[in-house]
Amino acid sequence: MRHRLTPEQYADGIRQGDRLLLSRAITLVESRRADDQALAQAVLGRILPDAGKAIRVGITGVPGVGKSTFIESFGTHLTQLGHKLAVLAIDPTSQRSGGSLLGDKTRMETLSMNPSAYIRPSPAGDSLGGVAHHTRETMLLCEAAGFDVILVETVGVGQSETVVHGLVDFFLLLMLAGAGDELQGMKRGIMELADGLAITKADGDNVPLARRAQLDYANALHLFPPTGTGWSPPVLTCSALSGEGIPLLWQTIVDHQRQMQQNGVFLQRRQEQQLTWFRALLRHQLDSRFYNQSGMREQLAALEAQIRQGTLLPVAAVQVLLASE
Repeated sequence: MRHRLTPEQYADGIRQGDRLLLSRAITLVESRRADDQALAQAVLGRILPDAGKAIRVGITGVPGVGKSTFIESFGTHLTQLGHKLAVLAIDPTSQRSGGSLLGDKTRMETLSMNPSAYIRPSPAGDSLGGVAHHTRETMLLCEAAGFDVILVETVGVGQSETVVHGLVDFFLLLMLAGAGDELQGMKRGIMELADGLAITKADGDNVPLARRAQLDYANALHLFPPTGTGWSPPVLTCSALSGEGIPLLWQTIVDHQRQMQQNGVFLQRRQEQQLTWFRALLRHQLDSRFYNQSGMREQLAALEAQIRQGTLLPVAAVQVLLASE
């Protein structure tokens, strides 16, 4: 049996940039064992003063947009500027088999070998809420380890975008040009979340299409109500192959960060995210305690059978459950 380290040993190692201890601490965070969770919380409590200083960027996009290729090019640029980068991937469809990890490492082969980068997927739990909980704590651990830029990639499409938006400072939406009906194919709600849009694969014969898509999306964004932050989401073009547009994209994120800090929105957004995290955790714990009560599963099964048969209304069934709590 491997020797169990103390919270102080974990915290000291993480602050010194020990990748092995960082990975082990993240594994503790993701564990469902009560003793692992207790140790994880003790570690998080000790590293908290060293966390929170990174720029957190969420990245999403339609299937085929080339998120991994983009992140490899973007991440390489950041490390060349001297940044230390952590890439966290949220995959609501993967199983806890490690397949997601192998896939990400394969797609980001160069970046995964970069000593200034660290790639870690968030395994899919029972819900996206669980994944978000793990990802928040993983971000804190990575920040304490000295990573000053955190990229959070959504692998799925749909609810995961909203989850990631609630984790980051800048939400980047990657779009394709020339795929046909781009505006109709992208949910309005996701576009409204974006702090910036980037048309990818803007190279070779695709450049004119990318420019046209850039104009279309810029016009579409003008129809949305103001964000209230003083920031107007720009639409940029970039190529992961040539690197064209990548430096401007990073400068845009830096400009956004500076403006949000100056007008107080940055702090307000971080505070709101902490409250959202607290409320989600509270709901999760209340759900867990309720459903884990002795005899609850049997009582639920009996009530559901009556609801199915039409002999009991859902409202009355809920009242029975709450009265017996």
